[in-house]
Amino acid sequence: MSSALFVVLVLPPLAALHHYVWRRMIRDTTTRGSRTRRAATALLILLGVLLVAAPPGERMLPKPLASALGWPGFLWMAGILYLGIALLAGEAIRPLLLRVLRRRAERVAPVANGERGKEGRITTDPSRRLFVCRSVALAAGAAAGAAVASGARTALGPPRLERITIPLSRLDPAAHGFRLVLLGDLHINALSGRGRTALIVDMINAVRPDMVAIVGDLVEDGDVADLGTVAEPLGELRAPHGSFFVTGNHEHFSGARQWIDFVGRLGIRTLENERVSLPGFDLAGVNDVSGEEYGEGPDYEAALGGLEPDRAVILLAHQPVQVHEATRYGVDLQLSGHTHGGQLWPFNHLVGLANPTVAGLDSYGDTQLFVTRGTGFWGPPVRLGVPPEINVIDLAATRA
Repeated sequence: MSSALFVVLVLPPLAALHHYVWRRMIRDTTTRGSRTRRAATALLILLGVLLVAAPPGERMLPKPLASALGWPGFLWMAGILYLGIALLAGEAIRPLLLRVLRRRAERVAPVANGERGKEGRITTDPSRRLFVCRSVALAAGAAAGAAVASGARTALGPPRLERITIPLSRLDPAAHGFRLVLLGDLHINALSGRGRTALIVDMINAVRPDMVAIVGDLVEDGDVADLGTVAEPLGELRAPHGSFFVTGNHEHFSGARQWIDFVGRLGIRTLENERVSLPGFDLAGVNDVSGEEYGEGPDYEAALGGLEPDRAVILLAHQPVQVHEATRYGVDLQLSGHTHGGQLWPFNHLVGLANPTVAGLDSYGDTQLFVTRGTGFWGPPVRLGVPPEINVIDLAATRA
């Protein structure tokens, strides 16, 4: 996203959300001019600045500085989201609490002169309103904090090994049981550590795959010079039929050529609009659709033209939406990522608006599409309700 679009489309609602949080969490719970209000306001402004600065900082700053800036900035990105949701839920609770407290006061407290409103009922006491505001703010803060903590623990913890068998009608029976591991959206960034990459590699090698497929967004935003050491353990992947890679949108944002060259030095082959022959099937790969802006877009004809009618073909394509072209060319199975399974509730219910499949296995005509939830995260190091995963796919031949 360009700077101009960011200023026009993102900053106004982000500023409005911060103002709303300030009103409910700070203004309504503190006294005017108090040190607490001034300090809390300053902290909120600082967090907002860090949030805005964290994404460009990933691309422009050295990794140690980008990491120091990114941890509070990206965590606050998730924090203010859930704080806003919790406070909005609190809007429905607030009048109910006030009503309960008012009725209790009517029953147990004597009514002094001047304490009744026009209808003869006790008016809302300022201290009572302050109590309700503080109670709702405390509950909202606790709920948001718990959501972010739980999501961060999930995102930063080890991914799950998810196993699935996918039958292919044109798969050569000799390839029955061929095991491939699907790795997507590792999103190496300023918050990533080399140890996590090594853990993922160990988990993959432990299942003894015949092949490894990496379906894009290996990197989030950054250069090989800054992030290459984090990705280096991928060179230890072990599979007798090799490891293959296709670009995702973030490779193109970061400079795809440097990352293609880098993974090549690790022994991972990038399929750039091409296909190779493997035992029992063909494996094809196309560039991500975002590469069109850089003159490196997908070329389906180059990768899929002239397919043999009785030979299965598996396509690696970063975005699920590319399945429409895969169907047109008669692809048996497309493997994709990109969606992260939604990553953050409630976005897991919204990403389906832009993607035909959010996660798992679907069919489109004679073409099957499998979408991994991925192992990494974009932006906030938080996955709520969407755990990271590595997919172990066993191919099954259905013809004798």
